[in-house]
Amino acid sequence: MRKKIIIGNWKMNNTLSESISFIQALKKNLENILQVDIAVCPSYISLNSVKEELSSSNIKVGAQNVYFEDKGAYTGEISAEMLKDIDIDYCIIGHSERRQYFKETDYDVNKKLIKLLEYEITPVVCVGENISQRESNTHFSIVKEQIVQALNNINSKHISSIVIAYEPIWAIGTGITATAEQAEEMCNYIRNVVSSLYNKEIADSIRIQYGGSVNSNNAREILMMPNIDGALVGGASLKEEFIDIVNSAI
Repeated sequence: MRKKIIIGNWKMNNTLSESISFIQALKKNLENILQVDIAVCPSYISLNSVKEELSSSNIKVGAQNVYFEDKGAYTGEISAEMLKDIDIDYCIIGHSERRQYFKETDYDVNKKLIKLLEYEITPVVCVGENISQRESNTHFSIVKEQIVQALNNINSKHISSIVIAYEPIWAIGTGITATAEQAEEMCNYIRNVVSSLYNKEIADSIRIQYGGSVNSNNAREILMMPNIDGALVGGASLKEEFIDIVNSAI
């Protein structure tokens, strides 16, 4: 049985003081929930303080991005070694906003994935299609290519420690959510792609999340689907509604 995992992606929101205040409220309400893995991904400037605030909590902390080099003249970037030094648990890579605004490629995602595994930080690999790709019925091939490229040269022993997040781009921040059936169809397809690359046992062990305008009203229906093992939550993770979404996974 795969354990559900709910991750809040705060994106470029919350100052340090706002982050601490909010995380204290979350901790109070979620500290007794052990049936679900819970994580929040604040901005870089808040990572260490939020990690310290949650040091004795069941809530884990993730970063929103990482660079694939250990060190060097890469102004503005953060290395996996730096994240490991403050004991960060997860790191989101390949988010559609990184791909769209910062021109990140599948090749970049693969290099970041390799580096995170090297430092034993759990990668959360985002994949998903835009609206024109879905309407032209190429969404399956697009997502397959993203997964194949992301997992290139990844040893089978590491696969179960990776989280894949399916986020249809047309549903991110739009208020439009894929139906539970659409989300399940793609998450099942992703599992089959992983099975074709490795084997069914490995595919059955990997956790696949859905993300894209997840909220307290639609979370339970989505999370009941057999191939959906959690949610990557955007806007709703900035509000106490996140508590309800976590409870929906129990």
